[in-house]
Amino acid sequence: MIASINPATGEIIRTFEAATAAEIDAALARADAAWHAYRRTSFAARASWLTAAAQILENEQDRLGSLMALEMGKPIAPARAEAAKCALACRYYAEHGERLLADEPIDAGAGHAFIRYQPIGAVLAVMPWNFPFWQVFRFAAPALMAGNVGLLKHASNVPQCALAIEEIVRRAGFPADVFQTLLIGAAAVEGILKDPRVKAATLTGSEPAGIAVAAQAGRQIKKTVLELGGSDPFVVMPSADLDRAVKTAVQARVLNNGQSCIAAKRFIVGSKIADEFERRFVAGMAALRVGDPMDESTEVGPLATPAILEELESQVSRSVAMGATLLTGGHRIERPGNFYAPTVLAGVPESAPAYREELFGPVAAIFRARDIDDAIRLANDTAFGLGASAWSEDPAEQQRFIDEIESGMVFVNAMVASDPRLPFGGVKRSGYGRELAAHGLREFVNVKTVRVA
Repeated sequence: MIASINPATGEIIRTFEAATAAEIDAALARADAAWHAYRRTSFAARASWLTAAAQILENEQDRLGSLMALEMGKPIAPARAEAAKCALACRYYAEHGERLLADEPIDAGAGHAFIRYQPIGAVLAVMPWNFPFWQVFRFAAPALMAGNVGLLKHASNVPQCALAIEEIVRRAGFPADVFQTLLIGAAAVEGILKDPRVKAATLTGSEPAGIAVAAQAGRQIKKTVLELGGSDPFVVMPSADLDRAVKTAVQARVLNNGQSCIAAKRFIVGSKIADEFERRFVAGMAALRVGDPMDESTEVGPLATPAILEELESQVSRSVAMGATLLTGGHRIERPGNFYAPTVLAGVPESAPAYREELFGPVAAIFRARDIDDAIRLANDTAFGLGASAWSEDPAEQQRFIDEIESGMVFVNAMVASDPRLPFGGVKRSGYGRELAAHGLREFVNVKTVRVA
């Protein structure tokens, strides 16, 4: 059984039966048949359908935002904004997709040579619950524009969001079965990856899930794109605009109730300003309004599941037991639902969970850096490498952060964020491949070399 449970109350909203093996096989057959016809559709047709999907997302963002808030606890205002951002991605690829996939001429001497980008078929998308619409559309928009078809295995706690996305694609006018939602558990993924009708896979999620999907796909010699965990550094140097840095730091830590791969998690601050940053940052975290995600004034809602709450609580308590100092928070909030108080830790030992592990919730760790060398060392002292935010008004310092921080993205004097125009992805154990922009559009295509003598 797949259940939709309100994380603010623990109430079961709706349940669904998981698809049977026969139902999965039928869906794969429909996807394969749909692709053979869809691959021949024009860029103009695909762009018109993406534009129609964008219009639905914009027109119905109140309804879709409420669905996200009810199913995974996202505060209602950011939830509506997520629906609007999905529309932005659809419009970006509708406008630019044909140009980005156009034949690329090559000067190769005599004759005529060029690169042609062609779709590869059905792509399985294993998606997480934390951005239940955005994560899917940032895969679906470029995949559909390229002429591929999509099979969505969404997180089991957001089945209504998953079905709503399939409905939006259908209502936008895309041909039948070009995008299908499969209500299945994780155990069914291996069989789907083994099926020759599925050509590739993309996954956003945990390290263990990424390892499993990459290994299974690798045995079938199928391409994967992985966007996994992050423990993003937020580095603040003495030259920074401290007012802006502190304000952004609070926002960057509690984005999506702290449940974001690109949320800032480790705050590395120059020793000369560390006391003042810490005072202001702790005050900002302690003042956040925690409550019902359907309330417009709520800044931090519940964690998505009881298991996530229990894991976060364990990571904090073990870190404190190992010597970390608790500056604020550090406890679950006694009320129905999966609420955890915004928390700040300092003096975290290198062996503690808050130093080495990803904290998926509103918990921040502050570290003090002697100088820029120490700041870069601390920033890179992690298994992850997704994003990084560096705050400095010194051009030389900015250049060193850009050159030396080991991450897929570096934002200078700004919070790390995804944008359809910018490639998104990481290095190290944060995964490989890219989503969004031209790079994401070309991940799941055949880069075909053509030479005509």
